[in-house]
Amino acid sequence: VQLVESGGGLVQAGGSLRLSCAASGFAFADYAIGWFRQAPGKEREGVSCIINKSGTTYYWPDSVKGRFTVSGDNAKNTVYLQMNSLTPEDTAVYFCAADSRPRGDYCTDYERVYSSWGQGTQVTVSS
Repeated sequence: VQLVESGGGLVQAGGSLRLSCAASGFAFADYAIGWFRQAPGKEREGVSCIINKSGTTYYWPDSVKGRFTVSGDNAKNTVYLQMNSLTPEDTAVYFCAADSRPRGDYCTDYERVYSSWGQGTQVTVSS
């Protein structure tokens, strides 16, 4: 199982970025993919999740609702996180992770449920 994030970078406040998570080595469509982030000096937190089979999406911090959109392309084994109206508070390393439960019918931000993680991509938002 391999997950590779890309798309991070430096952006000014108010800008946008689209992160990608390319997956391989497992039946991608049968699993949920979560996005997490870890800001400097803070614990990692769940941001969003998509159940690839159904397309059902979840967002956890109130601060990202309405600004972030998660989507998936099962043909490309890739999940995207579109981030708009970015603020300095969004600065963090962003990780994608694969849920360990095949054909799960809900997402969770409980990290121990996720068995495979990418290496992370840095997002820096300047004020």
